[in-house]
Amino acid sequence: MNIHIALLPGDGIGPEVVAQAVKCLQAVEETFHHQFTYSTGLIGAASIYKTGEALSQETIALCHKSDAVLFGSIGALEFDNNPDAKVRPENGLFELRKELGVFANIRPVAVFPTLLKKSPLKEAVLKGTDFVIYRELTGGIYCGDHQLSDDGTTATDIATYTESDISRVAHLAFKASRKRKKKLTLIDKSNVLETSRLWRRVVKKISESYPDVALECIFLHNAIMQMILNPSKFDVILAPNLFGDIISDQASVIGGSVGLLPSASIGDGIAMFEPIHGSYPQAAGKDIANPIATILSTAMLLQHFGLEEESRAVVSAVNKSLHKNIVTPDINPKSKHGTSAVGDFIASNIVDTDESLSMNYENIGLGKSTII
Repeated sequence: MNIHIALLPGDGIGPEVVAQAVKCLQAVEETFHHQFTYSTGLIGAASIYKTGEALSQETIALCHKSDAVLFGSIGALEFDNNPDAKVRPENGLFELRKELGVFANIRPVAVFPTLLKKSPLKEAVLKGTDFVIYRELTGGIYCGDHQLSDDGTTATDIATYTESDISRVAHLAFKASRKRKKKLTLIDKSNVLETSRLWRRVVKKISESYPDVALECIFLHNAIMQMILNPSKFDVILAPNLFGDIISDQASVIGGSVGLLPSASIGDGIAMFEPIHGSYPQAAGKDIANPIATILSTAMLLQHFGLEEESRAVVSAVNKSLHKNIVTPDINPKSKHGTSAVGDFIASNIVDTDESLSMNYENIGLGKSTII
């Protein structure tokens, strides 16, 4: 198969982790006789420095000419510490999502047995944790109007959702539920927010078309508590943009490291694949960033194109690196393995498709989950 992939390394550790993911894709090419081609574009702070824009027309055109996008991370301390910045790196990602029409971000979360002791939660609490988060991507407060008064004393951020915004991602989540445990949890704040009340009305109405799926609606603060007290209660989580961001970041740490979780952003056209972690600028260039989330994102990319065996081979190699403790310091503080070494090990073991170390191969991918 020929696949043209747009690489958007972005900022901070993005270029380092994307480079390891490309190593693994190249190993897949060689092992399974595919041809992947790559084009690299700028986004975020890297783009601002060169073009003055967080997302240039050149990068947009590059993405539209590609079959898929592999994204690294976005953000820089220079902008984080400057509330007066007129152009911000994150704007590039918001704009790209709208350009590609990706309205749903799918974030699988499960706990790999080898890493149970790395979690801040007790093993008994973690047992059975296996869920997937469907986060709406193109609406809400992140994508609304942002205003600051002329005197700089009043700020306004507007959150807007339409019924169609909610409906399209809700249907994806319900369909995913049917392939899993047939339970869907909507996270909202319908006790105080009008947008949340619309979410609850629309999702409840849609649930009538999925009578085999049990729908639960809970407030955000309750969901945050339950994620710590009883994470195994969740199966498919559906959330607006902001709440989905919050709950998935919290969920990421229960597996032992934020550097382990992949994601896919899908919609009407070109899909984008990315780790859920940020740019971690303090670690940039130090060869300590965990590349596994980005590598697992390529496994989701491969499965997106129907390359099931190839996807399993990547997951198996990741599984082997964790089992053999070939990991970065975020997982094992005593580890002497860096970003590049971990990437090399995983890439070199992609041929070993028969390895089986308690990995649920069937559950990696869109609407499912991957054991990390």
